[in-house]
Amino acid sequence: MIVAVVGGSLQGVEVAYLAHKAGWNVRVVDKNSQAPASGLCDSFFHVDVTAERDLSIVFDTVDLVIPALEDDDALNCLNQWSHSAGVPLAFDPDAYTISSSKLESNKLFTRMGIPVPLSWPDCSFPVLAKPSKSSGSRGLKFFHDVGSLKHHFSQSFPPQGWLLQEYLEGSLHSLEIMGMPGSYRSLQVTDLFVDREYDCKRVVAPTKLPAELTVELERLGLQIANALNLHGIMDLEVLLHQGGLKILEIDARIPSQTPTAVYWSTGQNMV
Repeated sequence: MIVAVVGGSLQGVEVAYLAHKAGWNVRVVDKNSQAPASGLCDSFFHVDVTAERDLSIVFDTVDLVIPALEDDDALNCLNQWSHSAGVPLAFDPDAYTISSSKLESNKLFTRMGIPVPLSWPDCSFPVLAKPSKSSGSRGLKFFHDVGSLKHHFSQSFPPQGWLLQEYLEGSLHSLEIMGMPGSYRSLQVTDLFVDREYDCKRVVAPTKLPAELTVELERLGLQIANALNLHGIMDLEVLLHQGGLKILEIDARIPSQTPTAVYWSTGQNMV
């Protein structure tokens, strides 16, 4: 089994590592010649898939392609090539389109009655401004009052492409859901620790969430997977605030950091 991992940063490191644990031959592809995962593979291709005209040269003999990046142009190129070449691509473009947008994800949660932080202007300060097309805490901005909020976004208010939500304190937790319509399974809940320098700096498993909240998180994850008609894998990041869970974001792609923690905690290999 030869698997091509496109993207050699954090996600790529997870996939390359776990693919080797599965006993597969691993080919990493990245436009950065010094990508971290380039040292964890059997072969490395220094290639920008958006610029390469003939991707069959890059993916010759591979049995499966796993994207480990969040670049829309690269994902579109891989999806088109996969359809034309008949080589499986571990990617769900429809679910990814929703999950990669915080605005669209939040609309989905609202329609489903999923608990989320209140959105501005229906919430009090402080307020977090989250760029819609980003994951984790990248680009987050924190505002204590309406004056500073409007001053920052003075060019256009309310700002286009941003989700404005109340800031809540609590512990962070994550869960992966895998499967196909009619057959989903939840994996292990993990606890996340973050700081301003490194974003997620530590993943702990098993979780310290009470059993009843773990069950509730699993229920929410399966509910969202069904609503997305998910084909593959997604993860949820939630906040435990005053005894209740608030969904912060979903990502329908291979996550980083949690897969290896889950592997060593349970033996379950997400790849």
